[in-house]
Amino acid sequence: MLFDLSGKRKHVVRVVYAILALLMGGSLFLVIGPFNLADLASTGSSISTSAALDERAEKIERQLRKDPTDEVLLLALARTRINVGTTLSVNPETGEREVSPEARAELEQGQQAWSRYVKHTSEAPNPVMAQLVAETYFSLAESSNSIPEVEEAIENAAATQQLAVESKRDANSLSTLAIYLYFDGNFSEGDKIAKAATKLTSSSEEAKKQLEGYRKNAKEWQKQKQEFAKAERGTGKESLQNPFGGLAGSSAESGITQSP
Repeated sequence: MLFDLSGKRKHVVRVVYAILALLMGGSLFLVIGPFNLADLASTGSSISTSAALDERAEKIERQLRKDPTDEVLLLALARTRINVGTTLSVNPETGEREVSPEARAELEQGQQAWSRYVKHTSEAPNPVMAQLVAETYFSLAESSNSIPEVEEAIENAAATQQLAVESKRDANSLSTLAIYLYFDGNFSEGDKIAKAATKLTSSSEEAKKQLEGYRKNAKEWQKQKQEFAKAERGTGKESLQNPFGGLAGSSAESGITQSP
């Protein structure tokens, strides 16, 4: 990724990188999905695991040709493609998460299968998968090619997480939605959701403090994004690149504990 690093623009880009390192390097994925990556990779290398999952996905796709609206198959395809992308996102040498172009393509295919599933399902969308899909949208913000793509990914994450909350209203799902809303710039709604989340935790003060930290970071992200946009004016269309690129976030649990 190339940047014009002269003058004011150099300062803004440096600040944006620092802020995004703080935001994306932290715990932005509050809930480990139902398909734990460690379990998926335990039977072999990530390459062999992704190959096995990809073979399974292709089998499901062949079945879907007979009935493109089969809800069970569409959900299975979404889950499998996301698992392939998640597996490919692990650097085999460092063990850290890196959203490669190959991983991104798999995650996007999983999202497309999910969208088809939501369109054809006759019931409320699966809340566990909704949360997992929302996480993939948010993770793709890192590897997007422009600021508008980043914003769209975060907006999709918030909208999909809302589906999870509608079916499963617990502390984790609510706190995750609050964070996505904050980064989407919807602070008033985020505050309402955050308040509801803290009421469901066994340590509400600690949860409140954590969510306030995310809110502060999201405010800083919005501020720096505006500065970045100002610096972009007059620099040419081709220079409006996503400074998320090259930053590898890490998945971790929030530590927010639900009340029994």
